Order: sequence, then C-alpha cells, then structure tokens
Amino acid sequence: MNNATLQLKIKQRLNKLASNDYDNIECWQIVEAFNKAQLEWVRRQLHASNIFKEGDEQSKRRIDDLQILMQQTNLNVQDRVLFYESSELPSDYLEYKRVATLAKDECCPPRSMTVYLAEEANVDQLLRDVNKKPSWEWGEMFATLMNNRVRLYTNDEFDLVRPSLYYYRKPINIQIAGCKDPYTQALSAADVECEFKDDIVELLIDETVSILAGDIESIIQYQRGSQSAEKNN
Repeated sequence: MNNATLQLKIKQRLNKLASNDYDNIECWQIVEAFNKAQLEWVRRQLHASNIFKEGDEQSKRRIDDLQILMQQTNLNVQDRVLFYESSELPSDYLEYKRVATLAKDECCPPRSMTVYLAEEANVDQLLRDVNKKPSWEWGEMFATLMNNRVRLYTNDEFDLVRPSLYYYRKPINIQIAGCKDPYTQALSAADVECEFKDDIVELLIDETVSILAGDIESIIQYQRGSQSAEKNN
C-alpha cells in the first residue's frame, strides 16, 4: 500500500478529510503513530497477547504474517573458556528465535548441536547438572542473553564452528516524502512504504487511528480503531 493511500485511510477514519480545526493531523504525526502501531502489533503477535492467543509460528497465519521479519546472521564469537561470547546483537534485533551451530572436539569432525535458551540465573546449576550441562556426546548445549550479546556455553568441552543467530527484527519505519522525520528531524527525501502485506496494513491503520484518536481525545474513533484491529487480527 502506498503512503498516499495510507494517509487517506487514516484521515478518513479519524473524520479529518475536510477538517480545518486545530485537530488537523500532520504527516509527521501519522508517521510516528504508524511506526509505533506496527511495532506494538508485532510484539503482540510474538507474545500471543492477541485475541486468539497465538504466538509466533503457532498457526499458519502467524507464520505467514511474521516470516518477513525473520532474519539469520552469522555470529562472531570469542572463546571465554566456559562459553563463547558473541559481538553485540544487530541494531534491528527485536526477539530471539534460535541459535544454530556446529561443534568439534579433538578427535571428531564437526557435528550439529541443539542449543537451548536458558536463564542467566541458572547457569551455575546447569553446568553442574549431568543431564543439562553442555554435552558433545548428546549434541546439546545452552545459550543465554546478556549485555546485548549471546553466550554459548560449552563448559570448555568442545569448540564451536560457524554459529548463527535466527531472530525477529524490528519492522522498517515508514517515511513520507517531504515530511519531517520525527526521529531525526530531517526532511524525508523519499517515501518508505510499509513492508507488510496490504491486509496487515489495514489492521495497522486501525491501530494507528486508535493511537491518534487517543492523542486528540476522540473516544469514538479510539474505540472503533482498537476493536477493529483486534477482531480482524
């Protein structure tokens, strides 16, 4: 959906198409509200705090809706004896999905490992537990997230080969050409359209209307936007 249509739909649902009063909505407000709406929508789908209680990959619809945000990147890691620590997570990182890696020891060629995400608070117990500590024999290990980095625990029993991170990134912020960017305060040189499918954009428009209506205390449009966004989700 192009940005001209997006703005038209938002103003229509706010009943501002022919308004000349002080409640006129400026383009930077639409940009800010829409970008906020799409980030909130994505977080709600990932966390299953939507009307159907479906998180990511819990239905074909969730897989289809969110697959555009799934990313894979190679991890640059350093050996810290008990664990390998990655460089900082990507700037567009939103939510962890999984880590894939090979591992090797002195006598055997690389093999695939199963990596479980664990809590940093439980690391000491996990390293002592014979059933949960990293094991070359069983092909299992665990990882934690700390200080915007991934820690891959090996207990100094094997080395990692080509670890990679799968994650959900933040949605790309839209921009409207000629409008002041609310984040950088610079004029946007070109349109940046929403990357989601048009059916999702329709939901995001209702979300955006709800945010803007709340800002201008328009309770009817606020309620309609919120209800439409959820019931059609």
